[in-house]
Amino acid sequence: MAKTKEISRRIKSVSNTKKITKAMEMVAAAKMRKAVEAVLKTRTYANLSWETILHLAKISAGQNEIGHPLLTKKNEVKKAALILITSNRGLCGGFNAAIMGKAKESLKKYKVETDIVLVGRRGHVLAQQKYNIAAEFPKSDLVLSAAETNPIARMVISDYLSGKYDKVMLAYTDFVSGVKQIPRVKQLLPVDIEATDQYLGVVGKDEAVGTSREYIAEKAKAHLRPGEFIYEYTFEPSPKEVLDRIVPRLIEVQLYQALLESNASEHSARMTAMHQATESASDMVSELTLFYNKARQSSITAEIAEISAGANALA
Repeated sequence: MAKTKEISRRIKSVSNTKKITKAMEMVAAAKMRKAVEAVLKTRTYANLSWETILHLAKISAGQNEIGHPLLTKKNEVKKAALILITSNRGLCGGFNAAIMGKAKESLKKYKVETDIVLVGRRGHVLAQQKYNIAAEFPKSDLVLSAAETNPIARMVISDYLSGKYDKVMLAYTDFVSGVKQIPRVKQLLPVDIEATDQYLGVVGKDEAVGTSREYIAEKAKAHLRPGEFIYEYTFEPSPKEVLDRIVPRLIEVQLYQALLESNASEHSARMTAMHQATESASDMVSELTLFYNKARQSSITAEIAEISAGANALA
């Protein structure tokens, strides 16, 4: 009897957990829909703006008279900064472990003294692992405007221009689909015109998922003259003043888009994790119910045997 009561309590406990995970799955699904909508609305603009930065960097490399410090590659990298975007909460599967693992892999690869700028509370675990945390910034579950990334952009741009950092990297999670998210590390400063991993959120040719490289190339060709392969820019009032204003804004756009990609990936990962947890709870309830029925049947059989034995004794 005690065994059946114990199993009954476990069934009730797992059923309550199932209700919680199901509710969390529904909340994550609602947040994911909003986050994915925001990502798809801004992805094309963010990637075309990065295309603009790349062409400005090419011009800067070829024409020293309009060079800009944010577009000029430094001869030696002594110290770098890594902007790491994680979540504020757990229960999102391997989302945080994947992006932190990618960041650690990048740090081991380049072997340069690196300060980490955290965006999201879960990244603070790196402080316990003896990594140098330079700054922490809060992160909203749903980013409403690019203004939320302005403090981060201003800080890293200022430190880069002052010579504190020779390179600034960005670690975020690229949203591919509801079941697939890819952790990535991208060089933000200086702009690397030779990088093969240039765009945010580009996952292939499917326009339903996002912007493709072919789509960006098609848009870029629309601005080229026949037979030419470079952009021609006219700077007013002066190249320096124009670049001083436009390049930081374009860097902010990249940070904003990376934050949107990470948020969509986080909510997708949490929805998937909670869905799996709900299914596991259902399987556990079914298994415990089977054990309960077997234990109850065994108990009833034992009682019948005792009654029969008593009746035989009286006879």
